[in-house]
Amino acid sequence: MGRFFGTDGVRGLANQHPITPEIALNLGRAAAAVLKHNHRSTIVIGKDGRKSGDMIEAALAAGICSAGADVLLAGMLPTPAVAFLVRHARADAGIMVSASHNPYEDNGIKLFDAMGFKLDSATEEQIEARILNTSPEIHLAAAPEAIGRVYPMPEAADQYAGFLKKSLGRNELLRGMKIVLDCANGATSEIAPQVFENLGADLTVLFNSPNGTNINDGCGSQHIETLQQAVLENRADLGCAFDGDGDRLIAVDETGAAVTGDQILAICARHLKQAGRLKNNLAVSTVMSNLGLRLALKEMEIEHRITDVGDRYVLDEMRKSGAIIGGEDSGHMIFLDAHTSGDGILTALHLIEAMDASNSRLSGLCRIMRRYPQVLKNVRIREKTDIYQVPAIAGKIEKVKTHLGEQGRVLVRYSGTQPLCRIMVEGPDEKETDQLCQQIVDVIAAELNGSLE
Repeated sequence: MGRFFGTDGVRGLANQHPITPEIALNLGRAAAAVLKHNHRSTIVIGKDGRKSGDMIEAALAAGICSAGADVLLAGMLPTPAVAFLVRHARADAGIMVSASHNPYEDNGIKLFDAMGFKLDSATEEQIEARILNTSPEIHLAAAPEAIGRVYPMPEAADQYAGFLKKSLGRNELLRGMKIVLDCANGATSEIAPQVFENLGADLTVLFNSPNGTNINDGCGSQHIETLQQAVLENRADLGCAFDGDGDRLIAVDETGAAVTGDQILAICARHLKQAGRLKNNLAVSTVMSNLGLRLALKEMEIEHRITDVGDRYVLDEMRKSGAIIGGEDSGHMIFLDAHTSGDGILTALHLIEAMDASNSRLSGLCRIMRRYPQVLKNVRIREKTDIYQVPAIAGKIEKVKTHLGEQGRVLVRYSGTQPLCRIMVEGPDEKETDQLCQQIVDVIAAELNGSLE
């Protein structure tokens, strides 16, 4: 993918390469040049609540205006809102400033095309080539009369909320439901409570006070303990945990149990099939999906396509195969008949729709999929060496695979956005699965001079 773009845009430690004002300015200028059409171009920019967001937003806007394009500032809104607003405003592109579920010290830049889809690799490479090329003609500035302007989008939140409301089959669907939201002190902090309250939910809201440094801090989709407790204390029907930029959902059922992305995918796929809306009878997920999902979809006679890790690969397969539902166990779900991007709020509404249609509590719906014990561990590494070229690591992985046979899986891969080696082991027994995963972790840490996360 080159020196800047990873599997989900550009990401890193804020104010250090590549997340610096200088690179953001050049990226904005390059994006405006590559993505422009024949008319005067417009680019939408949104952000989450990180303190570095203002700095990156301003630099991007300066670069875009320097290239002769205009900027629409959406403010603090989820990533899927930017994808929607690009289409709604008939803009040429969208940019989201966020590092998703990462801590506040990190930040990132995600780009969308005029249709609201994340950029493909070829287009990212064109933008990157312009950033890296210092030739004067590559960075030709607009003439004074052609310099772009920056405009606010005061109606952006209401427009996005209206889009979400229209996605429901009926407006009173949430009326009477007790729901707890965990907004991760992130991009959903204002919009999610607004949407759920307007749809009639009896709402309790947690972690919706972003201060620039508390995003994802002990909250959100990766830290659901407080949400689980609140669901039980409030005797709620459902808990919803979003990540920092609002494109993921992890749910909590009425018993306080976590409901993962794989379980949500299984529940929603079955609902769509029963409603006669599951186009091509297809569901898409990644190699990280739990073995239980594969078995559940097989039992429901739903065809299952499997991709590499990353929502861009899920989306690519969905567009190729004509599937309308796909996702990741992390809670990143795509409903392609409704939206071009993963959307945590939209996913929650689809899940509630499935609960209503079946007249079931969420814990009951979860029984359609048995979740096999899955252990995920990370090793922080300095260099991404080919792990299968290291005999000790390759040998240990093969030994664990042989031991598990058809009763489990092993997947070892590098993160596309962080200096981490991720190890996933599934098996029939939780304790043994954890021990087998740790064996691989220990060998990788020793051989690559890594440290445990």
